[in-house]
Amino acid sequence: MDVGPEQNEAAIGWGRQPWQILDKQVAGPMELAGYADHVSVRSGQAFRLFVTSSVGAFTVHAYRVGWYGGAGAKLIWTSASIPGKAQPQPLRTADRMVSAINWTPSLTVQTKGWPAGSYLLLLRGANGKAKYVPFVVRSDSARGAVLIVDAVNTEEAYNAWGGYSLYHGPHRLATRRSLMVTFDRPYDFDGARGVLNEYDPLVQVAERSGVRLAYATSVDLLADPGLLTGARAIVFGGHDEYWTLPARAAVTRARDAGTNLAFMGANSVFWRVRYGADPHGPNRVMFGYKDAALDPHHNSPDTTVHWRAAPHSYPENSLTGTLYECAPAKGPYTVLDPNFFLFAGTGAGVGSAYQGLIGDEADRAYPIAGTPANLQVVAHSPTTCGVRHTVADSTYYTTPSGAGVFGTGTIEWVRALEGPDPQFDVNQPSVDFARKVTLNLFTALAAGPMGRTHPAVANLAGLHNQASTATGTGGKVGVEAPMPKPES
Repeated sequence: MDVGPEQNEAAIGWGRQPWQILDKQVAGPMELAGYADHVSVRSGQAFRLFVTSSVGAFTVHAYRVGWYGGAGAKLIWTSASIPGKAQPQPLRTADRMVSAINWTPSLTVQTKGWPAGSYLLLLRGANGKAKYVPFVVRSDSARGAVLIVDAVNTEEAYNAWGGYSLYHGPHRLATRRSLMVTFDRPYDFDGARGVLNEYDPLVQVAERSGVRLAYATSVDLLADPGLLTGARAIVFGGHDEYWTLPARAAVTRARDAGTNLAFMGANSVFWRVRYGADPHGPNRVMFGYKDAALDPHHNSPDTTVHWRAAPHSYPENSLTGTLYECAPAKGPYTVLDPNFFLFAGTGAGVGSAYQGLIGDEADRAYPIAGTPANLQVVAHSPTTCGVRHTVADSTYYTTPSGAGVFGTGTIEWVRALEGPDPQFDVNQPSVDFARKVTLNLFTALAAGPMGRTHPAVANLAGLHNQASTATGTGGKVGVEAPMPKPES
């Protein structure tokens, strides 16, 4: 029985809403799967779906993710029954990129009347098996709005559909990993693991806040240079690890013009990537050699290595305020400054600990070059990463433009917005805390440059932090180089 929106939001779980797929319903990789020829379009623009189906006819149901009284998503459109067919086996290049560019389109989807937002296209076969295709209808502009960015780069980097990702090949061998990946293939597992864990729970809470929102993807930060003009804020989800050089430059310019930033996870801006074209258009291939010696651009500012790596080192702390620290992280989110404005109404005091909110991966603040001088650590959380003991930091800094930049320092934060998470021992008080802070945040982001009313109060020097990450699990930090100027 479906859970109605009038019931307790914590009771809404996996498979209890029409848009949710039960584990037993998930189709196999070539049984039923699909991808779109764009990661996003504007409302009214069309896109094509490429679907393989060995189970015969299927239908497509387009659900827009949002609060919707606690239901989590709303049905916007349903296709007619589509004759299914088995598409060819995917191609694999010498660089171990798996591509379904050889598939033929199954249908063209018109988006007239679709509101901007995050969408789950639910493919349902005649045998009851199902799969998602995540998609974004992007906003025409973010002016006057809080822009939420879907981290499609990171989702694709981890995608192992066809047996290969930027992390591993068959048998999970890192030595057989892809050196580049393409958006022209389905996602693995249920088709939407990344957005369901690290993005959509944030969208649902954001829409509940009632503030004016806009939507885009990682690709759009490069492809649509005017998108960020006049944005009140830009919000990144629970795991936004892979960034292009132009995207980082665009976000930095927006911050320096007064646009607030919020990093709702950890491990942000860790790997540098760049795009290439394929027959479906520009920005469809993402290069991720992860080793300058392998990259044809081996001595270029866009070499696909860690952002903190020499010789073109632009450590992430100059944008996020922190450095990636370690994984697998585990611990309570521990409040250092209960008077921090985003903690209002939570009842938090000095040392209040919220069970399990530090999870999966964590960030930490270091007093090194690039760290903002007025960085304010608002939560300083004892954390374990396997046998190693460290801390995870939640931080805030402000800029001369008035922009405020907040970071949770933990990937688990966004997942906790959905409800208690037994895997990380996240209980209801932790969920309630994360939701309240997130609602406070969206209200503050939408009000304009946060630094004008809430300037950061530096406190990093008093935390007896270590001065170097030379031996840390996040990797050695190179000497920061000047960021290259964008091409005119």
